[in-house]
Amino acid sequence: MSLSSTAPLHTTVPTAETPVADRARSVLLVDDDPSVLETLSYFLRNRGWTVSRATDGRMGVETYERERNDVVVLDLAMPGLSGLQILEVLMQRDPNITVVMLSGHGNISSAVEAMQIGADNFLAKPVDFAHFSAVLERAHDKACLRRRNEYFAGRQLDGADVASLGSSAAMRELSHQITLLAAGNAPILLTGETGTGKGWAAKLIHAASARKAAPFVSLNCAGLSSTFLDTELFGHEKGAFTDAKVQKSGLFEVANGGTLFLDEIGDLAPDVQPKLLTVLETQRFRRLGGTREIAVDVRLIAATHHDLKTAVAEGRFREDLYYRLAVLPLQLPPLRDRGAGDITDLALRIVATLDTGGAPAMLSADALALLTRYPWPGNIRELRNVLERAVLLAGPSRVVLPQHFPSELRAVAPLPEEALPDDLSLAESERRHIIRVMTLVDGNRAKAAKLLGIARQTLYTRLHEHGLEYMGRS
Repeated sequence: MSLSSTAPLHTTVPTAETPVADRARSVLLVDDDPSVLETLSYFLRNRGWTVSRATDGRMGVETYERERNDVVVLDLAMPGLSGLQILEVLMQRDPNITVVMLSGHGNISSAVEAMQIGADNFLAKPVDFAHFSAVLERAHDKACLRRRNEYFAGRQLDGADVASLGSSAAMRELSHQITLLAAGNAPILLTGETGTGKGWAAKLIHAASARKAAPFVSLNCAGLSSTFLDTELFGHEKGAFTDAKVQKSGLFEVANGGTLFLDEIGDLAPDVQPKLLTVLETQRFRRLGGTREIAVDVRLIAATHHDLKTAVAEGRFREDLYYRLAVLPLQLPPLRDRGAGDITDLALRIVATLDTGGAPAMLSADALALLTRYPWPGNIRELRNVLERAVLLAGPSRVVLPQHFPSELRAVAPLPEEALPDDLSLAESERRHIIRVMTLVDGNRAKAAKLLGIARQTLYTRLHEHGLEYMGRS
């Protein structure tokens, strides 16, 4: 596979006087030819890149998993696994990886295949260093954008507000508290059972705050070692430990000006707790291996399903950190305590967002009734999992029926005939009737209006009044 034996590198190699870029950038070179690795390494290092090298595919994959380099430069003709096969492995491990392929033959079909697999660019040899440098700069910029999207994609609220929490008395009170708490900067501690929507509440607080235009960054602390948490939260300097080949910014720096959400704070490693307390009190910290203090402006929201007071009493959680976190505590109620109306709303909203490859799925009236009678020990997370499975089982019909639910849910005893719903108001009766009709006509608003005996515009008004705008289609 020797790159030099099939097509030598461009002979104009930059000198040591080449300016070094101001920002740290890392690249992984994967090639089985030592002379190629040496030449490319010399060129890139003189331009400010931190270079890692691998002489075969296995070493390349292992190096990338350990270092998460910004860009990977991968030769097409490798011994054993081909460059395309290695590319497939890398894409499976990290779909957001940025890879530039090299080939000594300029094979168009291979270039097309590499781009289809996920490569960002394909360069033929001999390498023109000016073009090579420009391609790597663009690849690095794209890698930075992708990593930013990893933090923020899916974390914004797409226009949702506190009304999305539900209409029950408990959730209306929670919405009111969130609106009040969002105005401040003190830490917030969210508590409640697993799956009650603590992460969603944290996003709502951020979206309702003056920090909404700044980053919202989250980390789940469960099961993470103290070393990993330290470098993830506070970053590290180059050379801080054996594999620290580049400087890394921690999440406190990434979230500067915005909000940092630490989920499962009760599982935070004891060694990291004092450092977190210091940041909360001073808004300053040092990277691992660093001596310079870094100042940040970050609001912390923490969440846990544990009883932190018990953890403090048992010596597993620092008492001073607990009281610093619990300045503004907020308890999220379990789904079973939120009432049939909230369960119905949540179910309809979840189903409306599921990707079915076509028209949105619908819930039959019997399916909705069954959902409201189940106790949901796994709360909203369990509800979403059940609905995702049910929509798949519904198939092309896209109408979810009771038989599409798990057996434990179907086994719930039906309500006795004399049992009455909690809310018998005319508005609630109208709302439930609209849901039944919309379900019956598979979301066709024109048909629904006809069955209801009202004008289509009147139906639109009723859907808006009852918070059902997301139901159906025109």
